[in-house]
Amino acid sequence: MIERISPELDGGRHAVKRVVGDDLLVTADIFADGHDLLDAALLLRAEDAADDAWLEVPMRPVDNDRWSGRIRLERNARHRFAIEAWRDRYGTLRSALAKKVEADVPYATEIAEGAALLGEARQRASGRDASRLADALSALRRARADHARAAILLDEDLLDVARRHPDRRAATRSAELPLMVDRERARFSAWYELFPRSQGRDPRKPRATTLAEAAWRLPEIADLGFDVVYLPPINPIGVTNRKGRNNSLTAAAGDVGSPYAIGSSDGGHDAVAPELGGLEAFERFRRATEDAGMEVALDIAIQASPDHPWVHEHPGWFRHAPDGTIKFAENPPKKYQDIYPVEFGNDEPHARAALWRAWLDVFLAWVGRGVKVFRVDNPHTKPIPFWEWLIAEVQRDHPDVVFLSEAFTRPKMMRQLAKIGFTQSYTYFTWRESRDELRDYLSELTQSEMREYFRGNLFANTPDINPHHTDHGRPAFVIRTVLAATLSSSYGIYSGWELCESARLDGREEYLDSEKYEIRARNWDAPGNIKGLVRDLNRLRRDWRALRLYDNLRFESVTGGRTLFYRKALPDGDPDPLTGFPHRWKDPVYVAVDCDPRVPERAFLHPDLPAIGIGWDEPYELVDLLSGRARRERGADLAVDLDPAGTPFTIFTIRPLAR
Repeated sequence: MIERISPELDGGRHAVKRVVGDDLLVTADIFADGHDLLDAALLLRAEDAADDAWLEVPMRPVDNDRWSGRIRLERNARHRFAIEAWRDRYGTLRSALAKKVEADVPYATEIAEGAALLGEARQRASGRDASRLADALSALRRARADHARAAILLDEDLLDVARRHPDRRAATRSAELPLMVDRERARFSAWYELFPRSQGRDPRKPRATTLAEAAWRLPEIADLGFDVVYLPPINPIGVTNRKGRNNSLTAAAGDVGSPYAIGSSDGGHDAVAPELGGLEAFERFRRATEDAGMEVALDIAIQASPDHPWVHEHPGWFRHAPDGTIKFAENPPKKYQDIYPVEFGNDEPHARAALWRAWLDVFLAWVGRGVKVFRVDNPHTKPIPFWEWLIAEVQRDHPDVVFLSEAFTRPKMMRQLAKIGFTQSYTYFTWRESRDELRDYLSELTQSEMREYFRGNLFANTPDINPHHTDHGRPAFVIRTVLAATLSSSYGIYSGWELCESARLDGREEYLDSEKYEIRARNWDAPGNIKGLVRDLNRLRRDWRALRLYDNLRFESVTGGRTLFYRKALPDGDPDPLTGFPHRWKDPVYVAVDCDPRVPERAFLHPDLPAIGIGWDEPYELVDLLSGRARRERGADLAVDLDPAGTPFTIFTIRPLAR
């Protein structure tokens, strides 16, 4: 019997997620009738490998019929894993023989059985193991007394050899469970979002820029430490019902429109807007991004302008009112008369298949142009089966493609999108402000079952979300940047955040003069910017591997009602064979943040010193990771003064003193 396999999601319906270089730890209850000893193996196979190309590592019993096994994950690919268990005939025989020898009762039958089992194992073995088994059989034949034969059969080394070649004809195989092994970018990334049309050099004279012209910003973005440059839709923009400035329903002459109103006579989702320079300019921008050590992420929004070629070629792909007209998108009180939503509810199988295939072709077209990261707009408003199919189709031949789900919706839908294949997910971080809210939410993301499939990307802001806490000015930007960059292994900002932009439209959570609807230009060295902080945080994220992991977040004890105190560290030694969590940690990064941008706080930090191998009363070295200053400390009561008017955070490590 093989039961309660972990990890698994919904009975194997969905894949658990790991990254190349991880160990997959699998546990299960394994037992059988009778008193025979058992043995088991963990099996792993890439889905594109041959059906019999299983990698195999042994599993071992740990406690109360609970077994454990670990295997290193080497390939970026979709995988299957399973458990196979069988009766350990030689181990059972050897155990019975040992008991009889100890009790000094006859054991000739066991010797005969042992010889027979070794002979069978010899037929299955090869190489050195076959020679070792042959030597043991010869020694048994030469031995003149049962006690000498028993000594041969009880040899520990012989047991190991025999167990490597068991009779598994009656083995039990579990169900195969899915596993997605991603590249590291899936778990560790720093995103920078920019509108390429608004990258003019003179803030006094904003002018539209092409993708090629926007490339001048790339060296600075790379210097700030970002590794993903995320572009909103770069497709042709429709003219019909074009939006004006500040989301006005009426456009004035010269208004550039929203890039989310996709499609015109110049093409649809696989085209680049001519005002951005077309495909040639995009290729130049992508190559320049990669030359700077970063990669491009594209926004795919499944919707269309009334001018999109598909509106005329495939009107059945859109929603119609009873009078036969195509319906505009709505999210009252917001109006999107420049957008047609796509209709996925078509009951005609061929039309539905054509629609799905058309969207797959869009993604594959961009993959063919070198794009391997996609941010998908509002995926929760499209069918779950569609996304499950599309992501699997793309990753079948391109497993390195990363999908980010932009779904600020109900928790269960956000989780479901992650389960069916989205690599990363937006979160509620933007609206979690207090110490307790952040601790509870991040514990759920990184310590519950969600850690098996949901990778939260903590965006500090987006073009659509100007959080109200930014009304508190620069201290709020500092606090939220530190939290985003260190709580999760992936985070992002929308350009202007580093300049502490916070002007809002009519008190709403929207930016005033949003570049979604007009051309902007900025002074990227404006006074009060936090570029130095962003650069330092991204440097720490690269230099300290603990910050590149996701589920190693641990909240520490702190005296202070507004201060969040947490640790990220590396496992030290083998993990617990049942939980997978380490018994000890090393190379810790500690972060303490006053989460209230209005009020300073003196807090007392209480790090769990034994968790990193330091006794409660032992001295140690504390090193500030931004300044490099070190001092000697003792005990777990560290006083810190966190002042939003100055520095509302501290980031440090603790090291044992040199012996």
